[in-house]
Order: sequence, then structure tokens, then C-alpha cells
Amino acid sequence: MNSFTNKVALVTGGGSGIGRAIAINFANKGSKVVVAGRSPKTIKETQNLIREMGGEALSFQTDVSSTEQVKKLIQLTVDNFGSLDFACNAAGVIGSLAPIADTIEDDFETVINTNLKGVWLCMKFQIQQMLKQGYGNIVNISSINGLGGTPTASVYAASKAGVISLTKSSALEYAKSNIRINVICPGAIRTPLLEKVFMETGVTESQTESVIPLGRIGDPNDIADSAIWLCSDQASYINGHVMVIDGGESAKG
Repeated sequence: MNSFTNKVALVTGGGSGIGRAIAINFANKGSKVVVAGRSPKTIKETQNLIREMGGEALSFQTDVSSTEQVKKLIQLTVDNFGSLDFACNAAGVIGSLAPIADTIEDDFETVINTNLKGVWLCMKFQIQQMLKQGYGNIVNISSINGLGGTPTASVYAASKAGVISLTKSSALEYAKSNIRINVICPGAIRTPLLEKVFMETGVTESQTESVIPLGRIGDPNDIADSAIWLCSDQASYINGHVMVIDGGESAKG
């Protein structure tokens, strides 16, 4: 995939899990990578991992729910590397798990502001830059929880459903501007977020794997490989697509 060499990729939520895997995979393909996230420690770790393997990377602490911080992030990306070829919006939180009647307003706002408003803000300023360039690729990270109901995680599910709708609508709006926008819906992936679910619900790893047709929890690289492909020239006719990567779980209906 020579289309990645010396190109510029921005990854939010790049300090751990799926975001970190995507950032490293972009670097492996030869891209210069900007890693964004709330934790200075973890995004710096991702930056250093990329540099240790000979890649170019910068990290910027960013709260994706802040207009000014997101706007600054895009400007820093362009100021340092000259363009924004690829963007992957992977920042997300799950919030407290509880039935909707027991969900508190602060938790609702935190989840929606990060998962939905954050993707909207990132796309807003990413697209503005891509329109100036005349091209670009965006991949958003949603969840299979955005495709159906999820007991005790209704707000999380709603935020992820919103990401799917944002992706589909914006993909139609900017297709003729040479900007492709797609979304991935991961299932159970081995990340800190999944570990939080295990701890709060008491559900075990073996119980989770027992309902996945392929019989295993996914690896962050399962998502990263697909995100990279969606940004590649090989996927040049794919736009507004919802890619489900869940080991076959959603195929059961």
C-alpha cells in the first residue's frame, strides 16, 4: 500500500487499545502520525513506540469535546506535517453501566460529549482542512452496540448509533469533494474499555468468547488492519460504509 508513504494520519484516542493499534499501523505503512488523546502519558507512549520503530510521530493532548482543542489539533497537524491525508476518530468512553432510569445526567453528558460530539467536532475541522487540500479519508470507530439495543449501556449505544448516522450523512455530503468517510463497528475487542465492562458486570472472558462464532475476543489489530484498508487506494470505491468486525456475532440476528 504505497499510498501511505509520507502521508499524514491523525488518530484520536491514540493512547491505548484500538486507537494505539491504528496509529502504529499507519506508521508501519510509512505515514507520519499525530496521536491525540486526553492522557499525556499514554499518547506519549504511543508516540515513542512509533519513533522506536523508525517512524515519525507527534502527540498532542486533546479533549475531543472541546471546539478550541480540536481546532488547535488540526492546525498543529498541518503546521507540523503539512497536510491531513487520513483521520481516524477512535476516542471514546463507555461511562457507568446502569439501566436508563438510573443513569445520571453528568454521565449522559460525558458519554455523548466524547463519543458523539467529539466525532462531530473532529470531522468538522478535519473536513474543512481536507476541502482545502481537495482530498482526504476519514474512518470513525463506532460499535456493534450502535446497531441495536444494549441493556445497561443505553447512552453508550445511542452515542455509537449517532456516529453511524454522522458517517453516512457526511459521506454523502462530501463524496464529490474527493473525501471518503466510513465507519467501523467493532465487537468485543481486547481493550481497556472491555476490561472495564468485565469488572463492572462480572461477565467473564470465557462467557464472552462462548457467544462469538469465531470463538475468540478480537485483537485491536483486527480493527486497525481494516481501518488502514478503508483509507487505502484499494478501497477507493467504498464510501459511507458500515463495516462490522465482531467475529460473526451480529450475523446471528
